[in-house]
Amino acid sequence: MAQQPPKKQQINIELTPETAEGIYANLAIISHTGTEFVMDFVCMLPGQPKGKVRTRVVMNAPNAKAFLNALHENIHRYENQFGEISLPKPGHKPPDTPFNFDNFDV
Repeated sequence: MAQQPPKKQQINIELTPETAEGIYANLAIISHTGTEFVMDFVCMLPGQPKGKVRTRVVMNAPNAKAFLNALHENIHRYENQFGEISLPKPGHKPPDTPFNFDNFDV
């Protein structure tokens, strides 16, 4: 009798209305320790003297790498559908960015 492949486990996730709205960030600052990655998502607004960390995500190293792989796959699918995402050249601000991040130390 042939073995059947194991069934994928289904994960139930609750998404509250507040969380579903999302948080806008136009800058990410990433650091790490020997075991974890810390990602601060920051909102920098024109005319404001400093940015505000909107949320901080801490992941263990294996989950951070899985996140990187999932993000890479989604960017690949996005570019297949909408075209390549262009990054600004060093020293040049992108046209849809209200100011130049190169002037800030983080």
